[in-house]
Amino acid sequence: MTVEPARSAPSLSVPAPRSTAEPPAAPVPSVSAPSAFVPPGGRAAWLAWSIGVSVYILAVIHRTSLGVAGLDAAERFGIGASALSTFSILQVLVYAAMQVPVGLLVDRFGPRRVLLLGVLLLSTGQLAFAFSSSFGPALASRAVLGCGDAMTFISVLRIAARWFPAARNPFVAQLTGLAGMGGNLVTTVVLAQALHSEGWTPTFAAIALLGVAVFALVALFLRDAPPQEAAAGPGELRQRPGVGRQVLACWREPGTRLGLWIHFTTQFPGNAFGLLWGLPYLVEAQGMSRAGAGGLLTLLVLSNMTCGFVFGRLLSASARARMPIVLTVVAATALGWALVLAWPGGHPPTWLLVGVILVMGSNGPASLVGLDYARAGNPVERLGTASGIVNMGGFIGTMIALLGIGVLLDALSPAGAGTYSATAFRWAFCWLYVPLAVGTVMVLRLRRKVAA
Repeated sequence: MTVEPARSAPSLSVPAPRSTAEPPAAPVPSVSAPSAFVPPGGRAAWLAWSIGVSVYILAVIHRTSLGVAGLDAAERFGIGASALSTFSILQVLVYAAMQVPVGLLVDRFGPRRVLLLGVLLLSTGQLAFAFSSSFGPALASRAVLGCGDAMTFISVLRIAARWFPAARNPFVAQLTGLAGMGGNLVTTVVLAQALHSEGWTPTFAAIALLGVAVFALVALFLRDAPPQEAAAGPGELRQRPGVGRQVLACWREPGTRLGLWIHFTTQFPGNAFGLLWGLPYLVEAQGMSRAGAGGLLTLLVLSNMTCGFVFGRLLSASARARMPIVLTVVAATALGWALVLAWPGGHPPTWLLVGVILVMGSNGPASLVGLDYARAGNPVERLGTASGIVNMGGFIGTMIALLGIGVLLDALSPAGAGTYSATAFRWAFCWLYVPLAVGTVMVLRLRRKVAA
């Protein structure tokens, strides 16, 4: 009596529940496992980041090498301020134009392959620059160098996103910028001395050959992601939208647009000063020796590294620190330059120059806050593209500043003048307030659309 109902129940009622319960059970592990993956952090993550950041340090050495060689380049190629600024402008223009394509490449092929290509382009461009004796070939070589430079920073950020928990990413991003300033320190201390003791070609050829060791390090030891996440890669690739849709999706995210304008507004004053016009301004307008000017440029680097560490700690503690950091840095930079440019006679005291240089050291770390806004508003599969869009901002601002200062210096100086006066530099540097004002207005407009 009790067995018969037990036999009849499975034949009538069990098949229906099985047919509805089993199909959803199969896809659940395959979909939820990758999304539930939490990057491990730890020693393996720091090792992966260290290998990736070595490429970024190399790129910064290449990028800033012209900052200590501006006067030598003008003499070697027989060019004026406008043509000299063209070197940095073209390099920055190529860098900015490559950001979105590089972001897409990183999202699709992984940061390791992009970093390897970047090292090849950096070394090729710098080696060609070392042997260039005329303006045209030298300009082309800086364009190749800018292309390689563009492939480094975004790749390192993607490595950090894959290897570190999300809460650690703001701090690791600031450490990346801090490490890059180590490359700037090598330029201002070591490269500047080597340039005057060894000469143009041996110095630039030597830093080009550094790429061989870095390329081997990346090829042999770097992995895009932890082993636990490796299986998720192919599936993730198949689910990606087209290039246009991916870029559009990033741009529609308010955090991406706010990040771009933050990067634009905060980065360019320190960039324009450190990449090209700092040394000529201190030597020609302020009458410093090259050694003294190099010492002040070293302060710019040290301040950048200190601010990067402090900002990283603040951002890791609270996301609410993002906008106060940005607005404080913008206000301090504008005020510092106002005091320098308004000083009677155009010759501010050394303590004021030191102060404004220390303030400009905060520009680079503050610009990384823009990448944090983009990272918070975009999924990880769009992170490379979003970072590329944001990273264009500061370099577009730098290009505008470099060009404007160069054109104004030539316009305010007698034809054929070999040097530029303090008055010419004073009025030319007023150009900084144009992109600064535009960027500040855009940041204030877009901040209302993004929480925190």
